[in-house]
Order: sequence, then C-alpha cells, then structure tokens
Amino acid sequence: MTTNPFDADRPPERQGRRGGGRRRGGGSQAGHGGRRRTDESVMVPEVSFDSYYGRHIVKPAPWDKEVAAYLFLGGVAGGSALLAAGGAALNYPALRRVGRVGAVVGAALGGAALAKDLGRPSRALNMMRTVKLTSPMSVGTWILTAFGSFSGLALASELSGILLGGGSGSTPSSGGAVAVLSRALELADGPATVGSALFGAPLAAYTAVLLSDTATPTWHESYHELPLVFVSSANLASAGLALIAVPTSQNGPARKLAALSAVVELAAFEVMQHRMGPTLSEPLRTGKAGKLLRLSRALTVGGAVGAVTLGSNRVAAAVSGLSLMAASALTRFGVFDAGMVSAIDPKYTVEPQRERLERRRAAGAIHDSITTAR
Repeated sequence: MTTNPFDADRPPERQGRRGGGRRRGGGSQAGHGGRRRTDESVMVPEVSFDSYYGRHIVKPAPWDKEVAAYLFLGGVAGGSALLAAGGAALNYPALRRVGRVGAVVGAALGGAALAKDLGRPSRALNMMRTVKLTSPMSVGTWILTAFGSFSGLALASELSGILLGGGSGSTPSSGGAVAVLSRALELADGPATVGSALFGAPLAAYTAVLLSDTATPTWHESYHELPLVFVSSANLASAGLALIAVPTSQNGPARKLAALSAVVELAAFEVMQHRMGPTLSEPLRTGKAGKLLRLSRALTVGGAVGAVTLGSNRVAAAVSGLSLMAASALTRFGVFDAGMVSAIDPKYTVEPQRERLERRRAAGAIHDSITTAR
C-alpha cells in the first residue's frame, strides 16, 4: 500500500460510511494490510511551520522604496491643497502660495517616484487607458491625474498674479493676449482651488486602500484605520511644510491642523494595533519598522506641541515643521517595511489562521469543514 508521511495528519473517518465500512476494493477495515480506523482523534503535535518548498506563503509586493516615497509625497500634496484652500478662504496669500506649490511639487515628485517603480513611463501612461473601479491602483491613478490638473491650474493662476499682474484677485496690467490669459486664469482660480482640495483627501487616503487591498497580512488587517492614519499623517506633513515656509503671521491654520492631526493619527494608530492583535501588529512594534514608528510618534508629539506653544516664533515654527514632516515620512516608511516583513515571514500568515480557527471552534462552528473538525 502506498503511504504518505502526511497520512497521520488526516482526521478520523466516521463510522457507517457507504459499503459497510469496507474499502472500494473489497478489503475490510483491518484486513489486507489496511489501516484500522477508530473513533479516536489522531493527535498531531504542533509544528513550527516554515513555508511550502522554501517559498513564501504570501508573495511580497514587488515594490521598492520609491513606492514608500510616493506614499509620503502624495500625502504632502493632498494636505498642501487643503491648506491652500484655507489660505485662499482666509485671505492668507503666503499660506495659499506655499500650499499650491507644495501640492504641485508633491504630486509631480510622487508621480515620478511611482513611474520609476513601474520601470518604464509608458506603463504609467497605459494605466490611463481604462477605468477599473474595483482596482485601487486604477482609481488612484485617476485621482492623481485630476488632482494634478486642478492643482496645476491653481498654481498657474497664482504665478500669473506675480508674473503677469493678474490671477488670484489681481487686476491685469497688460493688454492683448496676456490680459485675456490672465483674466481666464483669474476666473479659473476658484474652481481650481476647490477641485484640488476635494481631490486632496482621496489622494492621501487611497494609498492606504492600495496597501490594505493586498494579501500582505499586516497591511490587509489594518484596512479599518490605515486610511485615517495616512490622511492625518498627510496633514501633519503639509502643516510642517507651511510652518517652515509661511510667515508666523499667517501660519495659524497650519498650527491648528498640526495639533488636530497629531491627536487623530496617534489615536487611530493605537486603535489599529489593538484591533489587529498582538501577532499581526508585531511587525509594527519590532525590528526596523518598530524603530521608525516609535521615532515617528516622538517627533509627532514634539512637533505638534512646538507648533501650538512656540509657533509664533520663526525658528521654533521651522523646527516644529521639520519634525512633523519627518514624522510623516517615518510613518509611511515604517508601515511599508512592516508589511514587507509580514509577507516574508510565514508566521504572520499561519498563526492568525490558527487563531481564527480556534475562535470558530470556541464559537461552536465545527464539522462544517475539514479544518474545524476535531
């Protein structure tokens, strides 16, 4: 009889099967070298699982550090558009200008990092050939495109006010085609500002959806809170940029945004780790990712406190802004590295499966599949 080393792992077969308990070949349960079957469960000791044939159970995402940089730069762009809209509404020209520049530069650098990770720019262009609502990458590509268009138009209006004497509420000083162009940009200023702000939040959040839509254990299990963490982190980065570049007389909205975003991010991150459980949250607490995220939390607290209490001082505001931008970058890189670790180590795939199995057994969900039968 052909045997397999895994035969001992099979659960016991129930008595009373068709054919009076005999094999299809006519042999009895105990005769002709057959293995005697009993009602007793086969006791299988727990094993330390490595992988199938030396391969990963979950294939790590084929992404390099450029994607982590894109996560950060996209956040800077989205948050900056929000601050630019606030500056336009409150008549803070310096805040509006810095926000618009940050939105365009962040989107451009982030798009370049994404194109570099894809290998060829043509691959990024090919993603524009269709719209697939079930694909976070496809939806995110169109969000980035719409955001870049609105933000670029808003920045063009801003620059026209400086170079051409129009736009952003100014009156054109030149005649002819220049005056027409300046007037057109001035009319487009309001819609462009609103459009970039509306697409800013989705730009900062969709990257979290992109990560959690993969099979990477730590990323996938964080899908509830990770978008909130990323949006708050994006606001921290943009507020930090404003604190660095905007005069203290106009940085009030950035200081308030930094304080609010720091509280939300820290709270959401703690809730996320608690809901994930000790196993899947372990990559966020240990190793390189754990060090990055602990430093990020320290910089978040220090930068937010400095922005609120010392933001009226130019040097203190700049230092606080640098801390907030560094904290946002470390959050993105830490979450990125933690996900890669959870995909490489089979522990983070197998142990959560066993934990879910035990919860099903404890709830009485047995005999519905071979995995829950005792």
